[in-house]
Amino acid sequence: MAMHAEEIENLIKEGLPGAKVHIEDLRGDGDHYAAHVVYDGFKGLSRVQQHQLVYKSLKGRMGGELHALALQTSAPE
Repeated sequence: MAMHAEEIENLIKEGLPGAKVHIEDLRGDGDHYAAHVVYDGFKGLSRVQQHQLVYKSLKGRMGGELHALALQTSAPE
């Protein structure tokens, strides 16, 4: 079963309080999304560490309910 964009956004915001999250359904199929996440907690972390935090917030849904997620992460300027 595919996930809805708002569910992905809510999970990320729950796991990363205060994050600004924008989700885009890349193919309109509910399986391929892009997420842009800006989060103060990313300061000083590598890109891999930032992505790991986002994946952790998705609570194991990556690769199951959520097939593909292109991530763009950054700390606020």
